[in-house]
Amino acid sequence: MDENDILDYALSKVAVIESFPFDNETLVLKVGGKMFFLMALEKQPLTIAVKTDPDWSTELREQYHQISGAYHMNKTHWNSVEIEGLKIDLVKKLIDHSYDLIFKSLTKKMREEITFNNN
Repeated sequence: MDENDILDYALSKVAVIESFPFDNETLVLKVGGKMFFLMALEKQPLTIAVKTDPDWSTELREQYHQISGAYHMNKTHWNSVEIEGLKIDLVKKLIDHSYDLIFKSLTKKMREEITFNNN
């Protein structure tokens, strides 16, 4: 899975907005105005940052050397993920999980608006 495949997958989520709030090299995807995915466009190996439940973060970091606390982010909740060597299903699961965590954290009104406007 390359950069475009990962980005296309993340962008396929409902109501995703892309931006570059930090610099011209760090793509940020948001839902409801909140970040759920970051990608360092110029960095090799390909690396993304996703939000993860703290208990699962610990488990992931112990199991995969490609997953660590995300640089410049709350390391309890955010993971840096080097894609190389990971199964695509895991990468997709991490993106899904991050999106779901952020979506669930939105207000009920905002969740309903997003759902209504995208049906």
